[in-house]
Amino acid sequence: MLAPGAGGRPVLAPSAAGATQTEPAVTLPRLAPLRLPRALRWPEIELGPRAGKIALATITVCALAMVLFATHGPTTLVPRASEIFAAWEAGPLYQLLGPLKVGATATNYVLSALILAMLIAYFVALAALRTLSMRMIAACIVVVQLILLLAPPFQLTDMFNYLGYARLGGLHGLNPYTHVIGQEMHDPVYHFATWANLHSPYGELFTALTYPLARLPLPVAYWLVKVATVALSLGLIAIVCACARRLGRDPRYAAVLVALNPIYLVYAVGGFHNDFFMLVPAIGAIALLLARRDRAAGAVLMLGVAVKFTAILLLPFLLVGAQTGRRRRLMLTGAVLAVIPLGAMSLLLFGFSLPNLSQQNTLLTPWSFPNLFGYFIGVGGGTSGLLRLASVALVVAVVLLVRRRGDWIANAGWATVALIASLAWVMPWYVIWVLPLAALGSSVRLRRTALVLTVFLVLVFLPSSGKFWSLIHLDPMSGSAGQASLTLQSKLSWYR
Repeated sequence: MLAPGAGGRPVLAPSAAGATQTEPAVTLPRLAPLRLPRALRWPEIELGPRAGKIALATITVCALAMVLFATHGPTTLVPRASEIFAAWEAGPLYQLLGPLKVGATATNYVLSALILAMLIAYFVALAALRTLSMRMIAACIVVVQLILLLAPPFQLTDMFNYLGYARLGGLHGLNPYTHVIGQEMHDPVYHFATWANLHSPYGELFTALTYPLARLPLPVAYWLVKVATVALSLGLIAIVCACARRLGRDPRYAAVLVALNPIYLVYAVGGFHNDFFMLVPAIGAIALLLARRDRAAGAVLMLGVAVKFTAILLLPFLLVGAQTGRRRRLMLTGAVLAVIPLGAMSLLLFGFSLPNLSQQNTLLTPWSFPNLFGYFIGVGGGTSGLLRLASVALVVAVVLLVRRRGDWIANAGWATVALIASLAWVMPWYVIWVLPLAALGSSVRLRRTALVLTVFLVLVFLPSSGKFWSLIHLDPMSGSAGQASLTLQSKLSWYR
């Protein structure tokens, strides 16, 4: 596997605060081999411009192929497409390829091959970074994301859950934290949503932002969410690159590591998930701290927390990064000043109801680390005891990382890895929580871990991987905890 960095010491460009940095002034860290036994070590690889251009072209072509295939008609790539697949959902490329009849098995194999091709191209692009211009990388990123914008959500229907909760409160006058989408079965969004019997787990600010969409026709609201998601994704990449420049690192590396990651593209952008609504203010807080705008950094971070509570993990590391007592007080002041109007908004719209995090945290996915651990040690999967132990381990890890000397951004990245490892419900796009921190931190091991996590999540979530697991008789959900979770998921998915 290719791994960026050499000895954990990125090469810094001499620059003053606020000075303009030109691209040639900054060099990339060399690609170092993993610390494996000599017989197992991969050679140090750096590829030329032709390989880099082919890699960018491969990622673009694979994204286009997936979009064309997803929009030609109902497929297993788009959830519930066999039941309902409206032209407005499919997008402007609907049936561009004409009527195609491809079975579910063939679809899964083709999609898996495209994702694997993107994964290989991603590593090739990382190995050829020195030969690629920022303009070429930026053009590829923008084109691929615009292509994905034209497709319906891949694999999961979370976006329709967002709209379902928005219409529940903004149109029907029901609190999404005390009511469920299934209570408005006559609403057209009900036929697209996943969690018909689950109280909303999404943050109050995100829910409030979606309320105005409830008054719009469903197709219009659908496309507005898609456009906003892609715009925020591009904004996130711009913020990460700006932070890289301020830290004296090559923005090309940050852009490719984050934005050309196949999970980032296929599952996060292609699924139009609201994680970008959380990540933009979270990484924006880092950018503001680096610019010594401490009060604004604290306030902006709270916006991310109000979208997804996950962002609170960054707060102690920002306080470490502030370095002095005065700057920390300014940051906390900004956070408090932001919490006051956010709290007032939440009380006004939702009363004392809170997002349904407790129930979501009891659900299991097959490849979450607590479930895998419980499955292999023979206790039935991710039991409640193991989940409590994972939570305690997370707290201990965060405390140790906060107290640890060195790069606070890298330490925040390691804390995020620990968070993902502790979760019972793990989805592939969670890796995008780590990627920006891995790109900005100085830890080579963190970048390697982010890449390993990417490969793991790609392989276990491939559409065709189920057949392989059945061949080797591996079913992490077969234990008592897994079966209980599946039963609960079934109850939450359908409203009776």
